Amino acid sequence: MLASEKREAVFELIHSLTKAEKRNFKLFAGRLSGNHSSKFLLLFTALESMEEYDEERLLARCPELSKVQLPNLKAHLYRQILKSLRMLGVQHSTLLQIQEQADFARILYDKGLYSHAGRMVERAAALAERTEQYPVLMGLTPLQRAVSVVNISADMVAVADGAIRRDEQLWHKMENINHLSKLSVRCYDLHQQLGYARSQKDLDLLSWRLGPELAHYDGVDERKLSFSERFYLYQSRAWFHYIRHGFAFSYRYARKWIALFDERPEMKEVMYEAYLKGYSQLLDGLYLMRRYSLFCGALEAFEEESAMFASIGTNADMLVSQILFTGHLNKCMMEGNFKEGLWLTKRIDSYLRRYGERLTTNERMVLDYKIGYTYFCDGNYEKCRTHLARVIAVRDPRQRRDLQCYARMLNLIVLYEQGADFNLDQQVRSVYSFIVKMRDMSEMKQDFFRFFKSLGTVGAGSMKGEFKRLYDDLLAHTTRPYERRTFYYLDLPVWLESKITGRSIGEITRTNFEQRLRKGRNRT
Repeated sequence: MLASEKREAVFELIHSLTKAEKRNFKLFAGRLSGNHSSKFLLLFTALESMEEYDEERLLARCPELSKVQLPNLKAHLYRQILKSLRMLGVQHSTLLQIQEQADFARILYDKGLYSHAGRMVERAAALAERTEQYPVLMGLTPLQRAVSVVNISADMVAVADGAIRRDEQLWHKMENINHLSKLSVRCYDLHQQLGYARSQKDLDLLSWRLGPELAHYDGVDERKLSFSERFYLYQSRAWFHYIRHGFAFSYRYARKWIALFDERPEMKEVMYEAYLKGYSQLLDGLYLMRRYSLFCGALEAFEEESAMFASIGTNADMLVSQILFTGHLNKCMMEGNFKEGLWLTKRIDSYLRRYGERLTTNERMVLDYKIGYTYFCDGNYEKCRTHLARVIAVRDPRQRRDLQCYARMLNLIVLYEQGADFNLDQQVRSVYSFIVKMRDMSEMKQDFFRFFKSLGTVGAGSMKGEFKRLYDDLLAHTTRPYERRTFYYLDLPVWLESKITGRSIGEITRTNFEQRLRKGRNRT
């Protein structure tokens, strides 16, 4: 690690702390004594008040600190903050509790208090087994053996023998969990790259690479699988079907994914990220299927439960906020309620300013695209382009190629709406080349580009006819899975209808939404 990175590490850690964590650290540090502790508290206070790290300004503000001392003081401060966070977090984290008990057991063993150590390590092992932390559980075996050797009793020998037999059984289970977790990662990685299958060729590739491995579990009695095995299996199947446009199947496995945690509520804290991503998957699938009532019910249920994750930590809080923001934006888009969507975008902008660097590229891209699309639907083209520019700037073919393409297509529409057509031909060629390079060209996109390439030759009086022609062409694609995937993120037919009829995008979306609701009620 570079020296500059080390300098900034403690600064970033301090600025990631909540008010409660800062208060707890100051209480923790106040119990320490000596000149060294007063200096690192001084350093903490100075860094806390700085908006950007500046070593010269820091030394000028704290003459008690010398440049020679600073590296060691920062390293010491970093460690002390982590110790404080661990003390605060252990009450909320099962994993930290297991590790703490294991550490205490080692301390007691080294003190020669073998029976005390034995009881403590057994508590850690029982908690690890109950929460299926199998690697941690196997890591406790050496200490269990050591205790049994020096504390020879029938009970301790039985415990050590049991630990050895337990590890032998766990090897097979761990092997299966590792296989399923790798399968899950491969499914997720494909979604991060592609978004959704673009063609039959993509579908065949998915079936060839992942189908046989998933089919291996078709006849398995799921009741005999552990919690972790079932989790990774449901997760893999949910993502596999999602990429294939099988949203109904993806929804089914996302429900099983969440129900699994409802059966074992203590696991929601242990594997909070996995549980939250299950809800994200469920809500996304319902949005894409336009199952409004189910979507609202799931979003409301998640909102009611979300408060329990606030105490876990910043990462959980960030994920909860991201899921709620995305969910409520999707709800506004289904309803055509873009005014409420605009109110949400201000809160999301604040969230991105605070946490943007900690989110994954995919998470930032999705939020920026949806914010940009909301501004587009409201006619605020400048703000729309600001957020689209962030998606367009990614340029990493491993990150949501589909969103990179849609952002460029939407940007073309915005340029047209703004009347910025002096270099539109060049922009059209650039976007066309990019989509070909991403291997994401389709018949629907060919129709889209054919329309934009012809704009220079069409008179103002003929434009409505051209809009109608493209509208009819695109409607033919709405029943084709690989073609209609674009409409999940870019509702071109609604934009074209607004150009043909003179009605706003919001008004048309609301009308379509109300018609779908009436049809749904009539079916029931």
